[in-house]
Amino acid sequence: MKKIALAVSLFVFAGALSAQMAEVSVSGGASALGNKDLGTYSGTTYSLDNGWRLAFRFTLNSQKFFGHEFGYAYNRTSLKFDSSTGSASQGMAMHQGFYNFLVYATPEGSRVRPFATGGAHFSNFVPPGSSVTSGQGDNKFGFNYGGGVKVKLTDLFGIRLDLRQYHTGKPFDLGGSGLLRQTEVSAGIVIRL
Repeated sequence: MKKIALAVSLFVFAGALSAQMAEVSVSGGASALGNKDLGTYSGTTYSLDNGWRLAFRFTLNSQKFFGHEFGYAYNRTSLKFDSSTGSASQGMAMHQGFYNFLVYATPEGSRVRPFATGGAHFSNFVPPGSSVTSGQGDNKFGFNYGGGVKVKLTDLFGIRLDLRQYHTGKPFDLGGSGLLRQTEVSAGIVIRL
């Protein structure tokens, strides 16, 4: 029964999907953090440091000037410890899943497509010595916005530049105030499907 329902769904939505342009992209760049003080516990102050980012995005351009983007990003940062006995830092991971709505300045098929974007995301902060696969991270939700440009090089390949800001709750419940601000500056390769 499930196979029949899948076949019917594919047949019904095939016409709508064929009118849409899909893209897959891989981007890398900097992850700069603002308001990164997490708080104090037992006389030690904790904060995060800037790092790098690797993002994978799937974009569905559903209309001439609009699109939807789903993605995952791996961010590498450092958790810094400051106490009366000294300072140290250890590398840690931040995983992000996100959805964004895209508004393009030029229509689908244009060689250069500047865009503005906004959406929601979650961030999973994995402290040093822990593993995301065993559920040891701290999940926080947030919103993001930004913009960028996509440039079509051939019918199959293109490049993209992104500048985005992510606002997320602070991890580990250490008493830090405000939202963590993460700025992404990245460049990547686009494969048009």
